[in-house]
Amino acid sequence: MTDRHRIAGGALSATIQAAGAELVSLRDGGGGEYLWQAGPAWRRHAPLLFPIVGRLPGDTLRHAGKSYRMTQHGFARDRRFAWASREADRCRLRLVDDAESRALYPFAFALEVEYRITGGRLAVRSQIANTGSVPLPCSFGAHPAFRWPLVEGAAKDAHRLTFAHEETGPSLRLEGGLLGYPEPNPVTGRELALNEALFERDALILPGVASRAVRYAAPDGTALLMEWEGYTDLGLWSKPEGADFLCIEPWSGMSSPKAWDGEFNDKPDIMHIAPNAQRSFQWSMEIKHGGSAPKPPPGG
Repeated sequence: MTDRHRIAGGALSATIQAAGAELVSLRDGGGGEYLWQAGPAWRRHAPLLFPIVGRLPGDTLRHAGKSYRMTQHGFARDRRFAWASREADRCRLRLVDDAESRALYPFAFALEVEYRITGGRLAVRSQIANTGSVPLPCSFGAHPAFRWPLVEGAAKDAHRLTFAHEETGPSLRLEGGLLGYPEPNPVTGRELALNEALFERDALILPGVASRAVRYAAPDGTALLMEWEGYTDLGLWSKPEGADFLCIEPWSGMSSPKAWDGEFNDKPDIMHIAPNAQRSFQWSMEIKHGGSAPKPPPGG
């Protein structure tokens, strides 16, 4: 069984790999690629963030008097998921706790991810189940990176995000990978004009984001329409030194505040899943064409 699977429906196709259950391609009917292709600037495409989002102080998870090594964004993105099903328009992958995971994270869990294309829309549904006998503390996030610019030759600073609702709350920035203090939000009403300077101080974080949808648009009108459910926060990121991708990241949970370093169960913004219970999350993406579409990648 190969480690990659392609699904398609309407004028959309996607490729998923078993490593990290990661989306590695998102193409339109003409073969144009919209997902960042893991170039030298960043060697990932769309990792899953579990059991943490962001960082813990000292990359250390503290629980019940013991310390565990837990690096940025957790371990799920670096584990091979098992294929639970593979069909023409959908697939499902699964990761469960084992001796390797329990050496880093002493909890029982099952993480399932389903990719499905229906009517030209990709939906990515994730479910975390607590298969243990104690509450499961965790965070979960999506981290898809899209081409920026979306279309060949377009100016990066001519792109913008339009949110479904006005985003009037404060934003957060990272300091050494940990959360700093609230600061003014650069979103003007529903609009955020994109430019590389936005990311000179790393990710832009909207805690408790009001919207559940955003439109990422190029100047010719080509756009990605992204919606999400179950997630509570939103991160936006590109490389501080500049890179040709934009990450639009629905999260439930985020990095630890820089002034906090304690028991993992007490981490701010952590969720707790009761034994025999589960939490579900979904994001979806639809492509809308303007004047021109991305070119297929070399060899694509």
